[in-house]
Amino acid sequence: MEISIQHSDIYALAFHHRFQWEEAQQSYVILFPEGMVKLHGGAGEVIKRVDGKASVGDIVADLKTNFPDAVGIEADIIGMFEMAYGKAWIRKV
Repeated sequence: MEISIQHSDIYALAFHHRFQWEEAQQSYVILFPEGMVKLHGGAGEVIKRVDGKASVGDIVADLKTNFPDAVGIEADIIGMFEMAYGKAWIRKV
């Protein structure tokens, strides 16, 4: 299944998933009944903005503002949405 992420799309964390900072891992993680996923670097910055209210475009704009020196950040953000949706960590609202 191929997903086409649009700037107008809104996503939320999947049901039965929890996003949090894990001190022991020194990173953001997604917890779910089957286990845990450790999010590296920018992945945590993207997922922490996925709140069921902000659109993909809003999140892209916010991250571009917060990380102005990150070249090609928009493609990376869209790629993270595609991966997270494909792994069922997030759901479309």
